[in-house]
Amino acid sequence: MVSHQLTRYVGLIALFLSTFSFAEQPVNLQKLSLEQAIKIAEEHNHELRLSGFAVANADAATVIASAAPNPMLTVQTLNINPKAGIGAGNLRNKTVDSTLRIDQLIERGGKRELRTKNASHLEDAARNDLQDVRRQLHVSVSQSYYDLLAAEEKLDITRQTVVLYENTFTAAQKRQKAGDIAGSDVARLQVDALRAKNDLTQAEADVGKARQALALVLGQITYATQIKLADSWPALQFNAAAPSPEALIERRPDVLAAKSRVDAAFVARKLALASRTRDVTVGVQYEHFPLSDANPQGSGNSYGIAVQIPLFARYTFDGEIRAAEAAVDSAQENLEMTRDLARNDLVKSWQDARSSFDRIQRYDDGLLAAAKKSSDAAEFAFKHGALGVMDVLDARRTYRASQLDALAARADYAKSLAAWQSAVSESNTQ
Repeated sequence: MVSHQLTRYVGLIALFLSTFSFAEQPVNLQKLSLEQAIKIAEEHNHELRLSGFAVANADAATVIASAAPNPMLTVQTLNINPKAGIGAGNLRNKTVDSTLRIDQLIERGGKRELRTKNASHLEDAARNDLQDVRRQLHVSVSQSYYDLLAAEEKLDITRQTVVLYENTFTAAQKRQKAGDIAGSDVARLQVDALRAKNDLTQAEADVGKARQALALVLGQITYATQIKLADSWPALQFNAAAPSPEALIERRPDVLAAKSRVDAAFVARKLALASRTRDVTVGVQYEHFPLSDANPQGSGNSYGIAVQIPLFARYTFDGEIRAAEAAVDSAQENLEMTRDLARNDLVKSWQDARSSFDRIQRYDDGLLAAAKKSSDAAEFAFKHGALGVMDVLDARRTYRASQLDALAARADYAKSLAAWQSAVSESNTQ
């Protein structure tokens, strides 16, 4: 028993050492890679820490459930008569009725074993919950990382657009002075230039919000402004076949946790049924009631045995049994729901990665280059008076929209690929 408890405590300590770093050390957020970000989150993310505490609490609950009932010691003194007195002599010769009694509850129906099994299954569920939080944390860090990368690149595109509009507006003013362009066309360019500056302001705010979101999931919200990303987009290499999710989802930690809760619910139902098996309380008593002139009724030293058995005259634990049966149905339904959600996550992440991969390829295969070539030609023609304002604005907007669409596709691919890889790798490690 001691060896078993020691093993449990050593395992719990190892869990804390592997999951947490309670001594807050300075974290370098400069040139932050995705791998480093995940490591930082595993050490400082609040939700992961709370899940670790839940495991510790479940471990303690297992220890409590496996404990046998303690005996009860009763010491009492009776028959103290103020009128007759308690007699002369030492304490043992006093004419009072002194009793020393020990009672022990004897559990029947395997209640202790069932309690221990129930708590053990719930502890397994808590440990799988911790693994699922870690899995989701990896996905959240990856997505926040790529959101910030996308926001920064969008800011760069917007800055380039502002510069382009300013240059075009300057060229239009020169053409207006030469009488080559109408004032209304110059006004249109000015409006678009001001809109581009508004877009720039919004893009700067978006970068700040994305940086805050990443800092929050890292547990480093105080140092959000220090984050500087080091990684770029993942390489385009998505050769995964369409998933067969059934084998994968059964190894996912959230599904394993739900299975453990079903097992715990079945054991809890057995425990509720075992309540109808009567427990017995056995008591052993020693009584000292000395004889004296003032106490001719004394019995000297005597012994006694008592047995207490509950009488189920009014209640037979029907409510507890019905509640346990409902808990079994609820746990089974939750397992099926968790399986459906896992199946949906797996298929959706694969479909998203496949779709965004195809979109990026189309942009890389010529769509984006064609839009840039059209925009550059329009800008050149406009500066030399061979193209109207609306034509150059249309070409510019098309190119900018293509840039932002390509960026969005790359961000979608990176995030969905991270979700897919996490789903596959976490399932395969169980």
